[in-house]
Amino acid sequence: MTQEKAIKSLNFEEALGELEGIVRNLETAQIPLDDSINAYERGISLKKHCETKLREAQAKIEKITIDKDGAVSTQPLDPKE
Repeated sequence: MTQEKAIKSLNFEEALGELEGIVRNLETAQIPLDDSINAYERGISLKKHCETKLREAQAKIEKITIDKDGAVSTQPLDPKE
Protein backbone atom coordinates (compact mmCIF):
# COMPACT_ATOMS: atom_id res chain seq x y z
CA MET A 1 0.00 0.00 0.00
CA THR A 2 1.45 3.37 -0.99
CA GLN A 3 1.68 6.25 1.44
CA GLU A 4 -0.98 8.15 -0.50
CA LYS A 5 -3.48 5.27 -0.29
CA ALA A 6 -2.79 4.92 3.42
CA ILE A 7 -3.65 8.60 3.95
CA LYS A 8 -6.81 8.33 1.86
CA SER A 9 -8.03 5.50 4.08
CA LEU A 10 -7.84 7.70 7.21
CA ASN A 11 -10.88 9.47 8.53
CA PHE A 12 -10.62 13.16 9.45
CA GLU A 13 -9.88 12.59 13.14
CA GLU A 14 -7.15 10.02 12.44
CA ALA A 15 -5.48 12.25 9.86
CA LEU A 16 -5.65 15.32 12.10
CA GLY A 17 -4.24 13.38 15.05
CA GLU A 18 -1.32 12.12 12.98
CA LEU A 19 -0.72 15.63 11.61
CA GLU A 20 -0.64 17.05 15.15
CA GLY A 21 1.89 14.38 16.15
CA ILE A 22 4.11 15.26 13.19
CA VAL A 23 4.00 18.94 14.11
CA ARG A 24 4.98 18.14 17.71
CA ASN A 25 7.89 15.98 16.54
CA LEU A 26 9.12 18.62 14.11
CA GLU A 27 8.90 21.31 16.79
CA THR A 28 11.12 19.32 19.15
CA ALA A 29 13.72 18.72 16.41
CA GLN A 30 14.58 15.36 17.99
CA ILE A 31 14.56 13.42 14.72
CA PRO A 32 17.21 13.24 11.98
CA LEU A 33 16.97 15.63 9.04
CA ASP A 34 15.91 12.96 6.50
CA ASP A 35 13.14 11.79 8.84
CA SER A 36 12.07 15.41 9.36
CA ILE A 37 11.79 15.95 5.61
CA ASN A 38 9.74 12.75 5.19
CA ALA A 39 7.51 13.72 8.11
CA TYR A 40 7.03 17.22 6.65
CA GLU A 41 6.01 15.75 3.28
CA ARG A 42 3.55 13.37 4.95
CA GLY A 43 2.24 16.30 6.96
CA ILE A 44 1.50 18.20 3.75
CA SER A 45 -0.41 15.19 2.40
CA LEU A 46 -2.33 14.84 5.66
CA LYS A 47 -3.23 18.55 5.62
CA LYS A 48 -4.59 18.25 2.09
CA HIS A 49 -6.56 15.15 3.08
CA CYS A 50 -8.08 16.97 6.08
CA GLU A 51 -9.03 19.94 3.89
CA THR A 52 -10.73 17.59 1.41
CA LYS A 53 -12.66 15.87 4.19
CA LEU A 54 -13.82 19.25 5.52
CA ARG A 55 -14.97 20.37 2.06
CA GLU A 56 -16.88 17.10 1.65
CA ALA A 57 -18.59 17.59 5.01
CA GLN A 58 -19.48 21.18 4.19
CA ALA A 59 -21.02 20.11 0.88
CA LYS A 60 -23.33 17.74 2.78
CA ILE A 61 -24.65 20.42 5.10
CA GLU A 62 -28.02 21.77 4.12
CA LYS A 63 -30.19 24.43 5.63
CA ILE A 64 -33.88 23.95 6.29
CA THR A 65 -36.13 26.64 4.87
CA ILE A 66 -39.80 27.38 5.26
CA ASP A 67 -41.46 29.24 2.42
CA LYS A 68 -44.27 31.77 2.78
CA ASP A 69 -46.87 28.98 2.44
CA GLY A 70 -45.28 27.02 5.29
CA ALA A 71 -43.76 24.30 3.11
CA VAL A 72 -40.51 22.91 4.47
CA SER A 73 -37.59 22.22 2.14
CA THR A 74 -33.83 22.00 2.20
CA GLN A 75 -31.25 23.94 0.25
CA PRO A 76 -27.48 23.72 0.05
CA LEU A 77 -25.85 25.83 2.73
CA ASP A 78 -24.55 29.11 1.32
CA PRO A 79 -21.41 30.00 3.31
CA LYS A 80 -21.69 33.61 2.09
CA GLU A 81 -24.84 34.25 4.14
